[in-house]
Amino acid sequence: MADEETPLTPDEPDTGEPAAEDAVAPEAGAGEHAVPTEEAMEIAGSAEDAALEAAQEAEESDVGLTHPPAAEVEPAGEGHAVPSEEAMEIAGSAEDAALEAVQEAADHAAEAEQEKPVSREKPAVPGAHLEVDIVPEGVDPLGRGETYEDPYAVEEEVDRAEEVAEEDVEEPLPEPIATAAIDLAKGARYRATGKRKTAIARVTLRPGTGTYLVNGRVLEEHFPRVTLQRNIRQPLETVGYQDRMDVIARLHGGGISAQAGALRHGVSRALLEADPNLRGELKRRGFLTRDSRAKERKKAGLKKARKRPQFSKR
Repeated sequence: MADEETPLTPDEPDTGEPAAEDAVAPEAGAGEHAVPTEEAMEIAGSAEDAALEAAQEAEESDVGLTHPPAAEVEPAGEGHAVPSEEAMEIAGSAEDAALEAVQEAADHAAEAEQEKPVSREKPAVPGAHLEVDIVPEGVDPLGRGETYEDPYAVEEEVDRAEEVAEEDVEEPLPEPIATAAIDLAKGARYRATGKRKTAIARVTLRPGTGTYLVNGRVLEEHFPRVTLQRNIRQPLETVGYQDRMDVIARLHGGGISAQAGALRHGVSRALLEADPNLRGELKRRGFLTRDSRAKERKKAGLKKARKRPQFSKR
């Protein structure tokens, strides 16, 4: 019969486990999917555990690198924490940093003082160390034993009157013209007109003692300046008739200097009327030449003859 069990042979012991064929063969009614064995389940679980353990180890290693474990502080006594060695080192480094900063500031201050510019000393005056050698008056500076008189040494105050007299000494005049021949008859009169700038002088020469009458006054009253008086007397002194002829003049226009020049020019031209042969000598000495110098007229747009108003760029 098909349902009867097959008897066991004496060589095959009875273990109570199903045969291999029974284990491998699919159960009836299991469908198309195979059922995994216990061994396969253990291998799959160990593979999953290995992957999870590897991920856990990687996380722990990263945490250890970025965040070191905090030092454990052991409680001591009545609730006070005992600082660790790392805390002690940090506190010591902070104190050392403060001391180093103070030392660096002191070093910088010392360097700044050393680098301050030294004040310049004034250069010594050349020859300041030499002694002054004063030579007394009347002693030869070269030691030759010869006495001399210093013309610049002032022993006593010089009288002012003597100085004025020395200044007023007249310059030597040129030699008089020896060929002058003027008729000094009693009724002789020689008239001429002289000009200088805007001054006009009408001069008359007549025989006399050498006096000058200008506008009814003597020469010294009308021309108080010695220089002007000397210029007026030059023509007669050049001819040599300064003590034998009188001068009568009428002046108008101009100032004192212009009137003196006009009077000198008029006397010279009057002498030419008295003796025409004197023209060469008088002209050579400049008495007959009219002084044409005058003030230049003012120009339009200028302040004076040549003075311009100040230039302004803006």
